[in-house]
Amino acid sequence: MAVTVKQMSLTVAFFGVLSFVLGVIAENKKPASGTPIPGKGVVFCKYPPDPSVVLGYLSFAFLLVSTVAGFLSLFYPYKGKALPQAALFQSTSFVVFFNISLLTAGLAAALLLWPTITEQLHRSRNVHRNLDTACPTAKTGLLGGGAFVSLDASLLWLVALMLADNAREDYFEEIEEDVKGEYGQVSATDYDGRVNVKGSA
Repeated sequence: MAVTVKQMSLTVAFFGVLSFVLGVIAENKKPASGTPIPGKGVVFCKYPPDPSVVLGYLSFAFLLVSTVAGFLSLFYPYKGKALPQAALFQSTSFVVFFNISLLTAGLAAALLLWPTITEQLHRSRNVHRNLDTACPTAKTGLLGGGAFVSLDASLLWLVALMLADNAREDYFEEIEEDVKGEYGQVSATDYDGRVNVKGSA
């Protein structure tokens, strides 16, 4: 079964929205801080069980899937017709949206991974020699911000895909017109040749 532009766009959008939803849930589930429990010269930080770390990694994973699908969708040979990259990158608007999509996806990945890894480290290294520790968690707002940027990245990939599809249609229309023009010239030449031959006879 051949892959279509519509199927690729739905794939990019689906995983982008999924990354957004999981990132927002992870932000809402993350506790503001842990509970310090004093010990002998140390403080143990007890954190309530929450799925923010798992959801953060899942949000990043789905962002990665959306980004890979978005990137591949631009260069996929739809209907068995491969478009040369040189023809694709002749469009200034496509180049702009392609680069912005890459940068936005990278920013979203950083915003999702940074607080997720930080939160995991806080939970694994929960014994502190500083008796005044407040048992911090990852910075509030980063996961939510990463979720929104992830959604933006998927939307930008869709815009780039639409521009690539337009460039693809224009490129193959020009090729078809050139081929038709060449056939028309050949047939006209042949016709003139036949008329001249009959006339001379």
